Amino acid sequence: MKRDRQYSPNPAPVAIAADVCCYTQPELGERWWQRQAGRQPQLACVLGFTDTGLRAGISAAGATPAARRLTAIADAEFLINGPQPQPRYPLPPLTAGASPVLISRAVVAGLTLPVHLFNAGLPQPPSVPAIDLGGQPARCLTTGQALPHATVRQLFQQGLAWGDRLAQPNRYLLIAECVVGGTTTALALLTALGIDAAGLVSSSHPHCNHAQKWAVVQQGLTAAGWSEASKHGPWAAVAAVGDPMQIVVAGMAIAASRTRDVLLAGGTQMLAVYALMQAIAQTEASAFWPLERVVVGTTRWVTEDPTGGAVELARRLETVPLLATRLSFADSDYAALRAYEQGFVKEGVGAGGCAIAAHRADWDQARLLKAVAAIAAQMSSASKPRLKKL
Repeated sequence: MKRDRQYSPNPAPVAIAADVCCYTQPELGERWWQRQAGRQPQLACVLGFTDTGLRAGISAAGATPAARRLTAIADAEFLINGPQPQPRYPLPPLTAGASPVLISRAVVAGLTLPVHLFNAGLPQPPSVPAIDLGGQPARCLTTGQALPHATVRQLFQQGLAWGDRLAQPNRYLLIAECVVGGTTTALALLTALGIDAAGLVSSSHPHCNHAQKWAVVQQGLTAAGWSEASKHGPWAAVAAVGDPMQIVVAGMAIAASRTRDVLLAGGTQMLAVYALMQAIAQTEASAFWPLERVVVGTTRWVTEDPTGGAVELARRLETVPLLATRLSFADSDYAALRAYEQGFVKEGVGAGGCAIAAHRADWDQARLLKAVAAIAAQMSSASKPRLKKL
């Protein structure tokens, strides 16, 4: 990994609303924001899995490998059902913090958003209704053979088809993801596409484990017979070192953006998807998509992470507007939520994008905090793990 990287100075974020900033391409970002006036999104959440997420220490989205195997399934259940006395799959215990799905659920419930769950490749089906795309979990990227090429192509076609179906009048499409270990496969995909992303992706850890991620990526590239300096096509890159969510969301966003605006709800994982969309459009003329219709939306915990480089990564992709909610949990009554201010968790299950959607629907930060606190209170009284107050 290239150490002591000297980032060029980041321009100051541009406030496009009271609680939303744009960090790159502010003119495109502000025009996108203005077009959503009076609109609400529908939410598509694409669930996937990679054995990369089972590696010791690679992710904090579940305290043990066994817990991380079920994280996406538990998050999906919570997103749809909210806090329940006896969930089939309780949210896994974390080293610190609470699942970002609390934020997403608060917005989904408060705005009564339509939600579509997609199983791009999980170890077992979710406990709530989900559309099975016929994918499979990815092998650890260190194999250099994460997914079969045929599966990658098939998942892309599924993404295209569903992107067309979900592009509804008077709504924008908010696409979320849940893949444990996904920032590491994001780094691998970006590198395979020829983008210098070492040291720039995020992590659910308070201090990003860049060295571990880079060592894993190097092992995968070597197993695939590639070097870190080489550049590969999108299909080969996903098949070698990617995960099933990436190619589905790329296809979904490409198709939907031809007629509707799209918010890729996530941090560096969605920046990797954006880069994949760019690569696909360069490879196949039929995959053209309008740049002005797609933005990436995340949290300030990602964009202002002192151990990450999401803003610099977005700048290297050149055309992407990177938006972030200014949501803060500094004054929350719940220690698990205040942990976000220490760098834990940061993002996931579309939390940042959902918060941005709430702001676009005229929720100020106080209202959003109240809604998330209400979900936390329900969770504390109804289910395990309980969230403790001060």
